[in-house]
Amino acid sequence: MTPDYLPFHPNPKKPDYVPPAGAVDAHCHVFGPAAKFPYAPERKYTPCDASKEQLFALRDHLGFSRNVIVQASCHGKNNDALLDALRTAGDRARGIAVVGPDITEKELEVMHEAGVRGVRFNFVKRLVDDTPKEHFVRIVDKIKGLGWHIIVYFEAQDLEELKPFLISLPITVVVDHMGRADVSKGIGDGAFQNFVSLLKERENFWTKVSCPERLTKDGPPYGDVIPFAHYLVEQFPDRVLWGTDWPHPNMKSHMPDDGALTDIIPLIAPTEAAQELLLVKNPERLYWAD
Repeated sequence: MTPDYLPFHPNPKKPDYVPPAGAVDAHCHVFGPAAKFPYAPERKYTPCDASKEQLFALRDHLGFSRNVIVQASCHGKNNDALLDALRTAGDRARGIAVVGPDITEKELEVMHEAGVRGVRFNFVKRLVDDTPKEHFVRIVDKIKGLGWHIIVYFEAQDLEELKPFLISLPITVVVDHMGRADVSKGIGDGAFQNFVSLLKERENFWTKVSCPERLTKDGPPYGDVIPFAHYLVEQFPDRVLWGTDWPHPNMKSHMPDDGALTDIIPLIAPTEAAQELLLVKNPERLYWAD
């Protein structure tokens, strides 16, 4: 394990908020266990193991019904741990893989059968090496016929450079963690409103109103992040998703309590209708439509 790596919370609280039936934690990970699923040699960090059994126990503890498990950079393009977790969960989980442009149709079919419904493009330079845009285009060409979508992860300052490429993609694009907004600058900040404009102009763009623990400047209970998430839920009710980000890789400031994170949901989606869209109907449309 990387020396300054923080393990996930050992005993999260039982949330006061009770998610609706069928609720989905739409952004979480499995790591290892390394003895069975080794981490990628090219990884930028080594996490603590975070098994499928621990993830599913957390799902039940928090009151969720289903998960969307996202391949993390520490496993590179080897999706074995992800596929193993999906096969164990059956219809209670879907997955997002990381693949290269040389992926074969047969390999994609195997992933689809296991529950994969998209791929992740990571543009965060501290986590991955730079990849030519042509590689991503080749991947999109291979997956769009499956009805898959892409998840993109970038830092807020990189959006302007990435935007022409992203809007050129003929596929649904889901932006991780509110585009990593700088919450210290307020909702009216030009960079955040640039991201909002992208969502307004492109109906194939979605976002995850997740990871207040990563965006906060003030720390728990994340009051500085809640207005941003609430704004996006209000503006784009049918194109938002929510997830825990368990086991919260590479957190440096603190390790969040996943029960406390769940209790934020009614603050960002105050009505039952908004919660139903955020937690049930939106992820069902994207991940369980077939």
